[in-house]
Amino acid sequence: LVSMSSSDGVNVAIPPYHFLHVLDNNTNVTRLVSGPATFFRKSNEKIIKLPQRMITVTIKEYCIISNPVKKDDNGDIVMDEFCQASLTYGDVEYRFAQPPFPLYPGEEIMKEVTSLTVLAQNKALLLSALINFKSEDGVDRVAGEQWLFEGPGVYRPRKEVEVLSARTAEMISPNSALFVRALMDFKDRDGQKRVYGEEWLVKSVGAYMVGAYEERVDVIEAYNLDEKRALHVKAKRTHVDNFGKRRKHGEEWLITHLDTESHIPSVNEEVVQVVSPIVLASNNYCIICDPVNEEGVPRIGKKLLVRGEKAFFLMPGEDLDDGIMDVYVLGQSDGIILRALEKHGEEWLITHLDTESHIPSVNEEVVQVVSPIVLASNNYCIICDPVNEEGVPRIGKKLLVRGEKAFFLMPGEDLDDGIMDVYVLGQSDGIILRALESFQDGNAARTAGEEWMLTGPLEYVPPIEVEVVTVRKAIPLDENEGIYVRDKRSGQVRAVIGSTYLLNQDEELWPKKLSPAVEKILRANKDPQGERADYRKRGGDGEEEEWDPTRVITYRVPHNAAVHIYDYKGKKSRVVFGPERVMLGPDEEFTLLSLSGGKPKRTNIIKTICLLLGPDFCTDVLVVETADHARLSIQLSYNWQFQVSIKPTQEEATKLFSQPDFVGDFCKTIAARVRGIVASVNFDQFHKNSASLIRQSVFGTDPDDKIGDILLFPQNNLVVTSVDVQAVEPVDQRTRDALQKSVQLAIEITSNSQEASARQEAERLDQEARGKLERQRIKDEAKAEEARRGLLELQVELAALESTGQAKAEAQSRVEAALISTQAEVKKARLEAEAEKIKTDAELERLKLAREAELDYIQKKGHLNLECKMRDVEIETAYFLKRVQALGAENLRHIACAGPERDVRMLRALNLKSTLITDGRSPVNLLDATTGLIGQARSTVHVRQSDDEVTATEPIDEDGYMVRRISLDDMPYVHIYPFVSLPHHPSAAAFSTVGMCPAD
Repeated sequence: LVSMSSSDGVNVAIPPYHFLHVLDNNTNVTRLVSGPATFFRKSNEKIIKLPQRMITVTIKEYCIISNPVKKDDNGDIVMDEFCQASLTYGDVEYRFAQPPFPLYPGEEIMKEVTSLTVLAQNKALLLSALINFKSEDGVDRVAGEQWLFEGPGVYRPRKEVEVLSARTAEMISPNSALFVRALMDFKDRDGQKRVYGEEWLVKSVGAYMVGAYEERVDVIEAYNLDEKRALHVKAKRTHVDNFGKRRKHGEEWLITHLDTESHIPSVNEEVVQVVSPIVLASNNYCIICDPVNEEGVPRIGKKLLVRGEKAFFLMPGEDLDDGIMDVYVLGQSDGIILRALEKHGEEWLITHLDTESHIPSVNEEVVQVVSPIVLASNNYCIICDPVNEEGVPRIGKKLLVRGEKAFFLMPGEDLDDGIMDVYVLGQSDGIILRALESFQDGNAARTAGEEWMLTGPLEYVPPIEVEVVTVRKAIPLDENEGIYVRDKRSGQVRAVIGSTYLLNQDEELWPKKLSPAVEKILRANKDPQGERADYRKRGGDGEEEEWDPTRVITYRVPHNAAVHIYDYKGKKSRVVFGPERVMLGPDEEFTLLSLSGGKPKRTNIIKTICLLLGPDFCTDVLVVETADHARLSIQLSYNWQFQVSIKPTQEEATKLFSQPDFVGDFCKTIAARVRGIVASVNFDQFHKNSASLIRQSVFGTDPDDKIGDILLFPQNNLVVTSVDVQAVEPVDQRTRDALQKSVQLAIEITSNSQEASARQEAERLDQEARGKLERQRIKDEAKAEEARRGLLELQVELAALESTGQAKAEAQSRVEAALISTQAEVKKARLEAEAEKIKTDAELERLKLAREAELDYIQKKGHLNLECKMRDVEIETAYFLKRVQALGAENLRHIACAGPERDVRMLRALNLKSTLITDGRSPVNLLDATTGLIGQARSTVHVRQSDDEVTATEPIDEDGYMVRRISLDDMPYVHIYPFVSLPHHPSAAAFSTVGMCPAD
């Protein structure tokens, strides 16, 4: 808190742990004032530093003070003779944990309060001594000396030491090593002396802190060795390896899994490569060049043949000749050619007839594996220098071989042009042959160089004395197509048109040559009427048809056009009028027309061979000069045509082509006439009568001064029928400006006059409109008064109606309200009745569905009960039948013959409910017996009659059962009695109740 006083100066409140600096202007001494206190400034004092907080350093922090104060042995501040704290200028002081302290005048904080460096395990700081001093642990340090401060711990910096860098321990994992290099001569942490530049490996597993004078180069991983990996190592310098063997500088050796499972190359070793084994299958072999013997010494120049199955590593210095090779397995269609290396190079062929498989020795060289020459039925070949039966090649001879056949070429033999197809000629094909030497061809004797042709259909194989010149096919030609054919003997050229033609051996196709301009026109295939000039397609060339100069040149002459053709051999010409197709003979040429084009006309713009007869038009621009020397540019358009009779004569037709550039000629003629007539008049006269003057100059006048209608050129019968003046412009800019100005002035005068007349007309119309408006206003006011009178009458009538209408409206509203209420009640009753009906229908539907479901349930339950009873009856029946079958007929006979009591006991023992025994012929009333049986009767009924006949009241079925139909509880049932014949009494039978089942 700083407060100002009127006379005594400033008083400053200094809080606790704060300080300020005060300068005495009289003594020029600065002192320190610490709080808590209230400082009263004197007039000769000046506060240099306002109250500031003292510096607080905790146990985990430090700061650096420059120009620190001096302290005595007791730690008190040393004051000078002026009562000012003495400073150590240029020095620094590291201050650690202590009570808050102020900065004396002259002291400066060089580094703010900073946390101390805490080093964890496997961390270190590289320190360097700035001056000679003695450390806390009693070690004398020399300036420039370096050492490590390793963690864990807290590093307390000091002014004599500089921190160069922080380091982290290197982690050495199993099967790895740390490559370290010495930076100077020193003793490592194991006490071993190291010299500058020395390199070594640290293989101890765990954390390793690189020393102050050590340099980490790299971490080297171990090479894992197994049956598929080996290490090719080279010695950098002479040393003893890890296996205790002395290695010389540059020596190379192989380390395999038999030596060690893993290997870390030392600093004296260099890994050349990781070697993979050579694996040979049962069908492989290889040749090792410069093999190594058992002592490891290579045998230079030697070779070793190794055959599979086998796996091995190549020793340093060894190499494979052509790598791993397959055993030559020779099939029925294979062979192999060998060459002896140590003799004079003899070559021979080995096929499957000699051996199934062959491994060449080191004295043999495989030239190539030979595949057989396979000829189909439509193939043949010619063998050069064939080998005879003794294996001697016949140099210069040839042998023709035709399929079907398969064979091997012997060494020295070769095919002439490979395998060739037999020439198959169709009906319209031919082949031209040439004799290479004189020979007898069937009945004909052929001399060398003679040519002849064979035509199809034919299959032909040329002998070795014959050369095939070419195969020709017949050329199909339409009636409008043709070819040029030249006879090679006479040189005569003719055109063959309209029929299929096959060239013979003395004929060839002749290409007709045209001038480049004519050929370009024919290739472009342009429309003479729509595409007249090349400059109309400057963006790109048109599509050109395929050009064959041997074909007869044709050209379609369009309608109302003519083409001039000249025969240079016959020295005659002809003109063809369209529409027509022109076909040129061998010596005929089109006449090329080079016409003028463009605006103004320029020569040689349009090139064509077709002359259009018109009517047509052309446009030209010409510059003329009037009598008063006004130069004008005039653009004229002419309509022209040729006068041709219906059937023109040859002279009249040739006259059309007498002028090659008729366009340029008649444009120049007309331009000369126009210039003449314009030069005789002045500009104003020409400007007013330009059209009539130009027509007069072009067509002329008759004796009656009437302008003519046509301009005829008798040289080629060209007629100009009309002239149109499209534009007239002055050439001189000043004249053009003056003319434009006069035109603008005339337009302005005309527009002003039109504007004045329009303004007058508008004022007149305005006056008329105002009069009509005033008259209409008066009429409207009269109508408004009439309407106001009608309004007052209506208001009176309305007041009268209001009195009577209100009562009528109230009565009518009450009636309508009552009507609406009644209708609502009726609608409500109707809706309630409909709702009740819907509810009743829904209930009825629910009851109906419930009854149907209940009925369905009862029916299904009855069916299930019936099925259960039927199954029970079936089981009981089967049970009884099995018991009867088990009892047998003999036992039943004994039962029938025994007495009643015995029968009863035996039947009860058999668990038979009821039994009836009879002879099977006498009638027995079974009604009561059946009732007794159904009623669970346990007694036995014996009926004995005569041996003649026993009958039953019910029929007996084929299986020996008597079936009776009865009814129980309104359900039909069938009562079944088994019929058993007694062998002792053939006429007797026994009936027993089997059971009942439904009649269904």
